[in-house]
Amino acid sequence: MTVTIAPVQPETATGAAKDLLDQVQKGLGLVPNMAKVMANSPALLKGYLALSAAVGSGSLPAAVRERLAVATAQLNGCEYCLSAHTYIGANIAKVDAAELDSARRAESKDPHVAALLKLSNAIAEHAGDVDDAAINDARAVGVTDQEIGELVANLALNVLTNYFNVLADVDNDWPVVTI
Repeated sequence: MTVTIAPVQPETATGAAKDLLDQVQKGLGLVPNMAKVMANSPALLKGYLALSAAVGSGSLPAAVRERLAVATAQLNGCEYCLSAHTYIGANIAKVDAAELDSARRAESKDPHVAALLKLSNAIAEHAGDVDDAAINDARAVGVTDQEIGELVANLALNVLTNYFNVLADVDNDWPVVTI
């Protein structure tokens, strides 16, 4: 069962919700439905924006972060996030369609990216309790401790948005990619 939460419209928002939605508009040039629905809880929207900015300033490139988001969205059954990150991955991060499709299965032609995707899904599937082999396999292709830390931060961000969008039944305003 999903719970529909009404979006807060930027033109009628007040207080902290208005300030945050204005920040989203300024940064993206638009306000996606997810942000509008998150604005019901300014603390949630503020936390999402802060974590998103933090992972965006890390060492993992946007093309990798988008593939991680695609893999996690597929794993968690979040059509909104799968659609959003497929679009952003293709049109902003310039990831080719075959790589975005492979990311849905936590796969990549690039062994380093494949290791990150596989490790991210293992962390999600086992609530962080991965075996040594999963870490060693990632390290064998050059995944660093810094990347592992950022992988967990990206996973936390993606799980946050996946769970929220599924729970709130956020209206998909991206070109739809089905699970």
